[in-house]
Amino acid sequence: MTARKASLAGAFAALLCAAALVCACGVLLDTGLRGSIAPERYAGAPVVVTGDQFVHQTTVKKKGKVKHKAKGIAERAWLPAPVADRVRSAPGVRSVITEVSFPAEIAGTEGGPGRESLGHGWESAALTPFTLREGRPPAADDEIVVDAATARARNLRPGSRVDVASAEPGAYRVVGVTRQSLTDQTAIFFSTARAAKLSGRPGMVSAIGATGSAKAVRDAVRGTTATVHTGGGRGRAEFLGAERARVKLISMGGALGGTALLVAVIVVSGAFALSVQQREREIALLRAIAATPRQVRRMIGREALLVGLAAGPLGAAAGLPLAFWLRDRFRGLGALPPNLDLVVGPFPPAAAVLAAVAAAWAAARVTARRTSRIRPVEALGDAALRPARLGAARVAAGLLVTAGAAALTVLLSGLTTEAASSPVTMLTAIVWTVAAALLGPAVARAGTAALGVPLRRLRVGGDLAAANLGTGARRLASVITPLTLMLGLTATILFVQTTMGHAATRQAADGTLAAHVLGPGVPHGTAERIRRTPGVTAVTEVLRSTVRVGLENYGVQGVTPDGLGRTMDLGVRDGSLDRLDASGIAVSRTAASRLHVRPGDTLRLTLGDGTPIAPKVIAVYDRGLGFGDLTVSRDLLAAHVDDPRGTLLVAGTLPVATHLPATTPAALAEAKAAANAEVNYVAMGLIIAFTAIAVVNTLAMSTADRAREFALLRIVGTTRRQVMRMLALETLAVVLIAAVLGGAIALATLTAFGEGMTGGGPHVPPLAFLGLLAGAGLLALAATALPARLAMLARPADAISARE
Repeated sequence: MTARKASLAGAFAALLCAAALVCACGVLLDTGLRGSIAPERYAGAPVVVTGDQFVHQTTVKKKGKVKHKAKGIAERAWLPAPVADRVRSAPGVRSVITEVSFPAEIAGTEGGPGRESLGHGWESAALTPFTLREGRPPAADDEIVVDAATARARNLRPGSRVDVASAEPGAYRVVGVTRQSLTDQTAIFFSTARAAKLSGRPGMVSAIGATGSAKAVRDAVRGTTATVHTGGGRGRAEFLGAERARVKLISMGGALGGTALLVAVIVVSGAFALSVQQREREIALLRAIAATPRQVRRMIGREALLVGLAAGPLGAAAGLPLAFWLRDRFRGLGALPPNLDLVVGPFPPAAAVLAAVAAAWAAARVTARRTSRIRPVEALGDAALRPARLGAARVAAGLLVTAGAAALTVLLSGLTTEAASSPVTMLTAIVWTVAAALLGPAVARAGTAALGVPLRRLRVGGDLAAANLGTGARRLASVITPLTLMLGLTATILFVQTTMGHAATRQAADGTLAAHVLGPGVPHGTAERIRRTPGVTAVTEVLRSTVRVGLENYGVQGVTPDGLGRTMDLGVRDGSLDRLDASGIAVSRTAASRLHVRPGDTLRLTLGDGTPIAPKVIAVYDRGLGFGDLTVSRDLLAAHVDDPRGTLLVAGTLPVATHLPATTPAALAEAKAAANAEVNYVAMGLIIAFTAIAVVNTLAMSTADRAREFALLRIVGTTRRQVMRMLALETLAVVLIAAVLGGAIALATLTAFGEGMTGGGPHVPPLAFLGLLAGAGLLALAATALPARLAMLARPADAISARE
């Protein structure tokens, strides 16, 4: 093993990167499972009561076994105010404080990603507790108290006047400043009556804080939809976004970790395959002096274990800062709130080490199997020039995996939800790559045969490149596999997002008939004023939220029905939107197919705040990607969302001085798609980076092992320049073969994805694809040129004697 450090270095690097990826993904998964969120607003209340933030489903299995599932809802679930009276009258409860909470911002004080600005009634200040540093509590409808951080940032004091944006924007006078401020929230306090009105939920409260016996509180709310929180549970009740992010980390960490493991097995197997190929002379000699196949396999397996044990801990150690880097990126994109810290436990590093060791041992055993079976009499000759024949078992395995990839492709073409299609998309691309790897030598022979003719028409370098490509199919297959994986995965990840974004943008643009799009964040009162403006013929308010049908998530939009035909065209194919009111719902074609409904059917669903409704389906429409899978009336949806402010579609002539931000439907769709895409790019970018490292690693190993070949070429009169040209042509040929394979894998995967998700083909921007190919070509050339130059530094005679 000591004599083969160079050939094992590539496997070590691949295992180290794999362990780092697995460890980082494991930390994300562990955070999702065990992460805690400390309370801020509710820090002064030992017991907090809120509405149930989950939709529940109970099913009875065989033999009477009951299975219960729960999924989170998108908005805050509110409680009837009489629940507070029940808690207040419970024995053992000393005090009760009610709270109403709603979006409200002072102009210019909006926070960054993850930071909310919320309005509250002053009676709930004790939940933190907030106390006054100066001034007095608000009493009139136009009075507010601001927190210390806001007062400092805006230079506010009692007597200052500010504009506050909320469901009913207006001008307010600051009458007090608190001593305290919150780390992750901006707090604005209104009078009790004004807060109740601005919340839009008369007779409801968003939370109840209590001191006293938690058991007494639970007994008091039994039989209601209330949920009691103590300890760390208060933070989850307060920060719904953080709780949703914690749940998302579970799925993201699991999916990313699983993909990383699959990619690691492919990459590590390729690295060990190339390492074993480079050692065939040594292995052949061992067979010639009576070493048995079992002894050879055990030797290579033990070496692999040692490499895995060395790379695993180092990779796990590197995975911890990688996890913190991911946390910072996700926070910057708003996908992870700042008050959800990573959980760093012993399990992810241990899993990373075990994964590295297992991958090393399995890869080495598989790749050494054929080499160890060389017959001793034929060993040295066989090692000198191995024909690129594929064993029957490998061909059968390759055909079987190809059939599995085809089945996954067919399955993917029938998936119509992003949650279902995303993991299957990546799995499909990876399984196609595994099939290409198993059949690699045959694919390499076919590719080099096709490229050999044009290469031989070039000068000396081209003829040498064609000859080398024709005799090195096994070596080429080891190089082509990681390059194919990198190109296939990168193209799939990039163009899944462009396919979805393009389809959504096109539908939104085609379906928007309004001359002007204003927002987001436009209050209902502003819409009413614009409706009365001369020249305006129709105004449609649009709200967006998420609902649950059963346990599945569906995007929903709420629209004002009056004048809808002049501002929006959903592409109705069955039924009519004329009866869109609180009892009706329109459904997209894909959602109708999944839910098996049509006009006239009743659709039972749960709104974002947990309210169940059962509207009648009145229409089925085509443009679900651009406008959401479900459409209801705006008034119905506004009563069940945290923020009832939305976007306006205005038909007619709009005065210039509206003081509202203008946008386009395409811009709104692109912004939504970009927000989701950036998170996916960061997550899957690690997989791409890992694969790119594997490409560099494999090409460098392959090139460095050819020092004897380069020396022989130079002895017979080939110049350094001709050798480098030969290598450049070989590398470009390899990139071209990998580009064809990777492009075919991505095209098959994206076509199936597009068929299921958009009903059309993939959207691949030509410049982006050419840039991807150019980047792969430059990476491959750089990874070949540097080792080649280093290999040719020594004199040819010295290089040959050293290799011998």
